[in-house]
Parts: sequence; structure tokens; C-alpha cells
Amino acid sequence: MKLVAVLTAALVAAPAYYPQTPPAAASSQSTAPATALLSNNDALALLRRISQLMESTMVATPGMTRAAAPLAENVKQALANIESTSAQNTGQIYNLLANVRAYLSLSDALPKQYPFAETARKQVADLRDSVDRMDADFAALLEYREEQSRGADRDNLKRYADENARLGPPSANSPRVVFLGDSITDGWRLSEYFSGRDFVNRGISGQITGEMLGRMMADVIKLKPAAMLVLAGTNDIARVVPVSTIENNLTMIADLADFNQIRPVFASVLPVSDYHKNVNPRFEMTRHRPPATILTLNRWLQQFCAQRGYIYADYFASMVDSAGYLQADLADDGLHPNAKGYRAMAPIALNAIDRAVSTQAKKKKKGRLF
Repeated sequence: MKLVAVLTAALVAAPAYYPQTPPAAASSQSTAPATALLSNNDALALLRRISQLMESTMVATPGMTRAAAPLAENVKQALANIESTSAQNTGQIYNLLANVRAYLSLSDALPKQYPFAETARKQVADLRDSVDRMDADFAALLEYREEQSRGADRDNLKRYADENARLGPPSANSPRVVFLGDSITDGWRLSEYFSGRDFVNRGISGQITGEMLGRMMADVIKLKPAAMLVLAGTNDIARVVPVSTIENNLTMIADLADFNQIRPVFASVLPVSDYHKNVNPRFEMTRHRPPATILTLNRWLQQFCAQRGYIYADYFASMVDSAGYLQADLADDGLHPNAKGYRAMAPIALNAIDRAVSTQAKKKKKGRLF
């Protein structure tokens, strides 16, 4: 099954880790094909090989090195994100495969020297085979995660359980902030953008607001942060969750934070675009995430923050273009920020967090919170 067919039904991102053993070995009830799902180490090895083959084949076609440089950089970044986490990030695997597919399409379009070197021809063929193998693995993983989502750990509390146990208490000199969200948060390498800060990433690819609400105790409250930054709602919209339900879930997240003396910061939902659908038809994002619905939710978020005295982190205003879409150079698929997109978001997040933490500290001195 190809990646395009699988992800059309499964949305852009899925819960973000591989099981340590194939599902058939873990449970006789699993329906995911055991032969398709690779082990954790084998999947990482295959992704590294794909990246290496992409680099080695770039020099075989005149002009390819320059034309494919952005795609190569995106693949390196996605691979680094995958390798930096204790469990694989399916949102980043998706990004990596999408960029390699675009690279292969570009390679087909550019004229080649004659005769085309046999070594290069074999490497391109090997790259296609490797991507096909990874597609099959990814399809099996998505099927497995879909099955698991109907099980006992619906909200994927297992994802960060070990990291939470190792985290330890926050320092009095460095307020802790939890970033709660979906794949956009999951793929954000916080240490690269916020050096020296106790910022804890608790994003999980594919999650909706109801699942984040279910993680509040384990992934936020027990970590004792001074504040949390919530970026949520795009997956709800894609799954046609009513806006009223999203609002209820975010309100309950805020209430839990208030009760536990955690300062909530709510971020706007990012705009989306269709600018990259010529690379892949699945990158037509506005069909499942209508800009009008995003605007409706963002208006409510801004009003909600104003009513409660929360800080509102407005990514949308800085990332939208004059046509109302996500600026083309801030994402490679019209949804997930690339490195430039995260650089645009970072100062907005930092300003909002610092304001929220400062407000909380002032209210503590006065003997009250919120």
C-alpha cells in the first residue's frame, strides 16, 4: 500500500512511536502485517540509507545538487528529528518520505548525461526500492497505531512515561514550561530554538484536543511547570470535530491548569495552504482544514484568552500571506512548519511565555493566582 493511499484516510500525522517488536509478536490479536512493520533499529537504518542514497545520487545529474538542495536539507532535518527522540516520530517520517518522493520526481524531470553511469542508475533504483519499503512499513505502523488507539491507552500516555519519570523537579531559577500539542509541537526541537530554558516538549503527532485533555495529569500537571503553551485544534478540524467540542476541551485544559497554578498560554492554529500540491496531491490542505474554520477557532481562542487574562500566542498573524494561506516558504507540505517556519514561531512563543511567567510571578507575590 502506498503512502498516498494510507495517509489520505489517516490524516497527515499519526501517534509518534514504533513498538519495540512487530505487532504480531506483541499480540496475537493484531491485524497489522508483521512482515511489513520493521523493528525500531531496522526502520532507523532504512531511513538513514534513504538519506545517504539521496545525497549520493544528487551528483549524477547536472544541476541536481542546486535544484534539490532544499529537499536534501529537509530530509536531513527530518532524520535528525527522528534520531534525537527516544521513539520515532511518524510526523517527521512522513515529511522525510514526502521530500524524497519530490526529489525522485525532480530527478526524473531533469535531463541526464548519456550514457548515464550504471552505478548511479543502480543507486536511484535502490533509492526507489528503499522508499517503497519504508512506505510499506509506514502503512503497517499506521494500521498498528490505529488499532492501538482503540485500546486501553487511547491518549498514548505511554509515549512520555519514561521521560516524565526521569525528568526531576524544576529549578527555582529556570521556570519550567510544557509545550502541549500535536505533530507541529512534536517535531519542534525546542533545545535548538530556546537554549538554556527548561522547555519540555509533550507533543504527540496526530492528537486531537480530547486526547491532550486526557494527558494533562501525566504530561503537564505532574511535571510542575510554571506555564504551558498549548497548540491544538488542527487535527480536530481535519477530523470534523465540532468547534464547540474543541472549545470545551480547551476550556477544561485551562481549568485544570488554573487549579494547579500553571499559567496557560494558548497559541493560534496555524494557517494552511495548497501551494505544494503539485509536489504531492495530498498537500492540498485546505480541503480538510478549511481556512474559515481555522479563523473561527482562532477568534474564539483570542476572545477566550482576553476574557481569562491569558496570553495569546498569535502565530497565525505572522505566518499567513495576503491570500489567507500559510506562507509557501514556511512549510513544505502546507501544514507542518519547516526550519524557517519554526524560526518564525520561536520569538512569538518566547515572548508569550515570558509574559505569562512574569504575570504569574507578580500574582504569586500578591498571594493570588489567576
